[in-house]
Amino acid sequence: MSDSSAGKVILITGGGRGIGAACALHAARQGYRVGVNYVNDEEAAAGVVDAIIRAGGAAIALQADVSDEQQVEGMFRALDDSYGRLDALVNNAGVLFQQMRVDQMSAERIYRTMAINIVGSMLCAREAVRRMATRHGGAGGAIVNVSSRAGVLGSPNEYVDYAASKAAMDALTIGLSKEVAQEGIRVNGVRPGLIDTAMHASGGEPGRVARLADSVPMGRGGQAGEVAQAVLWLLSDAASYTTGTFVDVSGGR
Repeated sequence: MSDSSAGKVILITGGGRGIGAACALHAARQGYRVGVNYVNDEEAAAGVVDAIIRAGGAAIALQADVSDEQQVEGMFRALDDSYGRLDALVNNAGVLFQQMRVDQMSAERIYRTMAINIVGSMLCAREAVRRMATRHGGAGGAIVNVSSRAGVLGSPNEYVDYAASKAAMDALTIGLSKEVAQEGIRVNGVRPGLIDTAMHASGGEPGRVARLADSVPMGRGGQAGEVAQAVLWLLSDAASYTTGTFVDVSGGR
């Protein structure tokens, strides 16, 4: 357990599976009390919470659609009621739809992608800043936005909408970091590359990581735990002079 994080409170959106679940488990091992947000998969979130509690940690599951302002506000109030403080936010919730070209996409799909991936991240960041910023009476804290190398590479012929939402998240990271740098809050981003999670199945290709592994200089896909290590480092005191920047966890791709 890290002395600097013992007793601190972290909220992880989309914390029931994949990268979010790995972040939740890693944070708990470091001594954080963990809020595990989920939208639909209650069983998965409960499993993460149970694993943390069985290991001697503290965690609660928090249901909310991050694209819905009222649900986001309710989630943060529930966290306040349970733990009375907030020290760290991981904006990880995201959605990915079937692979297709832009000229095949419906407006509904594009709106939904942006609503969850970027509007949701901004709403959660807003609520976190209201609690952590010294100008609001907070004690400071840190935010990590889980973006994607797709935001740099563009994901042509697959999901340009997703890539565009992640590029917007990178702009959020840069802009917000400058707004709150003198208010005790650091804001950074992690950009995973080809990571072996269930998200690829949402795009219609469960085997995507294996197909593209040869395009990665390191010759393999990554694991969710490898991303979580980078996220928790950015949240830690070891990254105390790091803000407005990105760690690419992508095997060089």
